[in-house]
Amino acid sequence: MLENIFHLKENHTDVKTEIMAGITTFMTMAYILAVNPNILSASGMDSEAVLIATALASFVGTALMALLANYPFALAPGMGLNAYFSYTVVLTMGYSWQLALMAVFVEGIIFIVLSLTNVREGIFNAIPMTLKSAVSVGIGLFVAFVGLQNAKLIVNSDSTLVTYQHFKGETFSSVGMGAILALLGIVITAILLVKKVKGGILYGILITWVLGILCEIAGIYVPNPDAGMYSVIPTAFVSFDFSALGKTFGQVFKTDFSGVGILNFFAVMFSFLFVDLFDTLGTLIGVASKADMLDEDGKLPHIKGALMADSIATCAGAVLGTSTTTTFVESASGVTEGGRTGLTAMTTGILFLLATIFSPLFLTIPSFATAPALIIVGFYMMGSAVKIDFNDPSEGIPAFLTILAMPTAYSISEGIAIGVISWTIINVVSGKAKEKKISPLMYVLTVLFILKYVFL
Repeated sequence: MLENIFHLKENHTDVKTEIMAGITTFMTMAYILAVNPNILSASGMDSEAVLIATALASFVGTALMALLANYPFALAPGMGLNAYFSYTVVLTMGYSWQLALMAVFVEGIIFIVLSLTNVREGIFNAIPMTLKSAVSVGIGLFVAFVGLQNAKLIVNSDSTLVTYQHFKGETFSSVGMGAILALLGIVITAILLVKKVKGGILYGILITWVLGILCEIAGIYVPNPDAGMYSVIPTAFVSFDFSALGKTFGQVFKTDFSGVGILNFFAVMFSFLFVDLFDTLGTLIGVASKADMLDEDGKLPHIKGALMADSIATCAGAVLGTSTTTTFVESASGVTEGGRTGLTAMTTGILFLLATIFSPLFLTIPSFATAPALIIVGFYMMGSAVKIDFNDPSEGIPAFLTILAMPTAYSISEGIAIGVISWTIINVVSGKAKEKKISPLMYVLTVLFILKYVFL
């Protein structure tokens, strides 16, 4: 049966290899089960509900990837997009998390339509590679900055806006110790990755958490709920009670649009769409290249099935109660282990489904243990900087402004807007429009972003 569904022999693989590859992929991306509830709960969503929604959305998306495209790619709520959801759309812009879910749902519907045509590939080709790379780098810095804040290594300052944690005072045993444990977690995770330990990010979270438990038992770390520091010792390990999901399931359809202009909603939705578009296509092409799946023209066969899986998963995730579900670059770990078909993805998906039972355990994981994962993921996303030609000011300056704006404006969408506007204007005014072959779509996007700043 597995041979008939996944064509293992045709892809020069076997059941054992595929299952081991699927387990490896899960191990490298399971940190999302701890990190995503931590980030989305900042928007007011119930963390237990988000964890269950995260696991279910990951299962749905990854299973669809296996069945529609027969590729070893796994999906889950994307890093960066979840930070934009909570910290920009809800906390900065002041919109409800239900409206943010609706923006994600609409984005998914649009992607389903685009995936049925060649439009999605056309949009991908219209945006200059420089900005695609810059968006990845900017999101990396933004996510890392969020990680530093979650660890309370970077804190508020009335004089300089932000400053480093002062390891003195009455909160040393709670906030201070949490920050120190986060620093240890970064070092531990880095060493694991240098040693090429599979699942290094996940192990980094677990080791940091265990250190926190030992410190709490020894009285070195003292929980302080008033300072946002809670007990890290689990009181339960498994649960077959999924009633918490009701707090987010279907809430997308209870969105209150009063006081929200159509342009405001469009700006939020487009930001989700833009980032997800390039994140997904870039990941698909990057991982497929590693697996030698691209044809002689550099195209990915069955890409429509892969894009459709991603689109449907985004809609399903929004209904369940989580931010944009997208293809994970960590899929490369399973491919490295020999995964070549959808059986790898299906194995990963089933493991995500089983993870719903262990939700109480994941919810006990503290933010200082997940913060190192955010910072390390930021490091990985910085790799795209080498693709930017900083020797050419017409390319380098818009890319730099894109990267700079995201962490400093605390907004991914502002970075995208500034990048698109500056790239188009600089190249048009300097007479490089014909040389750069600027797509008509770029002019449309530039005008839309300028109108956003004029009227919003």
